[in-house]
Amino acid sequence: QVQLVESGGGLVRSGGSLRLSCAASGRIFGSYDMAWFRQAPGKEREVVAEINFNGGRIDYSHAVNGRFTITRDNAKNTMFLQIGTQTPDDTAVYYCAVKPSGSHKYDYWGQGTQVTVSP
Repeated sequence: QVQLVESGGGLVRSGGSLRLSCAASGRIFGSYDMAWFRQAPGKEREVVAEINFNGGRIDYSHAVNGRFTITRDNAKNTMFLQIGTQTPDDTAVYYCAVKPSGSHKYDYWGQGTQVTVSP
């Protein structure tokens, strides 16, 4: 069983930035793809950014408009999401997810970290 723990969320003002972290158990980042999702109150969960096993493929949702950066450090079993110039629309619970590179669905999820952006 893979364990994922998100951290780095909090309350920020509009225009501020945050760096989210996802720590995973085991040496799996070399063979697993990872992603950040978010779920705002009353809305469906949506994918924010994805990064494949070696960082060679990165995809961002259009909603983040170039403001987010996803990275991973396989030596430390850690993934990051740098969130810049935030707006209240970024308020959500952010989740870390992992899947085997050959899978089409994310099998492992963290508990989430809350990001709240004030005006």
